Amino acid sequence: MAKVKFTKEIYKKWYEQMLLIRRFEEKSAQLYGQQKIRGFCHLYIGQEAVIAGTMSAIKEDDKLITAYRDHGHALACGISANEVMAELFGKVTGCSKGKGGSMHMFSKEHNFFGGHGIVGGQIPLGAGIALAEQYNGTDNICVCFMGDGAVRQGSLHETFNMAMLWKLPVVFVVENNQYAMGTSVERTTNVLDINKIGLAYDMPNAQIDGMKCEDVHEAIAEAADRARKGEGPTFLEIRTYRYRGHSMSDPAKYRTKEEVQKYKEIDPIEVVGRTLVSKKWATEADLEAIEEEINTVINDSVEFSENSPYPDPSELYTDVYVEDYPFIVE
Repeated sequence: MAKVKFTKEIYKKWYEQMLLIRRFEEKSAQLYGQQKIRGFCHLYIGQEAVIAGTMSAIKEDDKLITAYRDHGHALACGISANEVMAELFGKVTGCSKGKGGSMHMFSKEHNFFGGHGIVGGQIPLGAGIALAEQYNGTDNICVCFMGDGAVRQGSLHETFNMAMLWKLPVVFVVENNQYAMGTSVERTTNVLDINKIGLAYDMPNAQIDGMKCEDVHEAIAEAADRARKGEGPTFLEIRTYRYRGHSMSDPAKYRTKEEVQKYKEIDPIEVVGRTLVSKKWATEADLEAIEEEINTVINDSVEFSENSPYPDPSELYTDVYVEDYPFIVE
């Protein structure tokens, strides 16, 4: 594929999207400390370039599925901050009606299929979504995200074999943030280049710098193009980094401050912001205005969530099963 020419509009979209995710997650951490958000909570801070670069490279009708570090993906897919925050609060106005919480965001309307709490559980589901698109004759793809810890699951190998056999239109993405909970990649495998797992299935694969929106966009665009042509899946290891612990209960003492600082020096939001200014596509005042607008959106989402009701207890057993499933043939 020809090298992509990135426009002012793309850079501005990246900046706004990543900043929204960053500020949303920072506010979520604050609210968790105030016990307004309960249960598990996994923040996406530091990894924003992965989803931003992905969204600019795919089509509106393409499908996404991911693991439980999903707030950023939900926001990037277009689910409103109000709906995502309300879900964290467990309110009925949340995108999963307050029943999913942090780990189980979902919106069919926005082609976002979770948010999955079982490690690696979304991998075969992602292939299944791709199979549905193939069966229905669309040219849509599914982008299936996972963490570096999930690649140790047996379901990955079963899925990869089937996806290659049937040439499914799916892009498998490992967001390698270097640690599976508190265990570094180096302590779990002698194959440090995770993308090489794809070699066992003759699956096209690559290792990408996940701190650069440009690199992510180009890799996803190429893989998506291959999938749309009927050439099957791609396995991308996108190397990124989370600044916070695995979850809110993790003090992250297994790594040094120097290691974290090294990645903060190449923070994708700062890099994209500097690019906008250096190319004279935005001024510092423009970036400050974007920040103020995003802060307003997030503060409004908190107020919206505070004022929303909890689900009625009678809702406990609704949405558990699908009735009158349209594809059942008698």
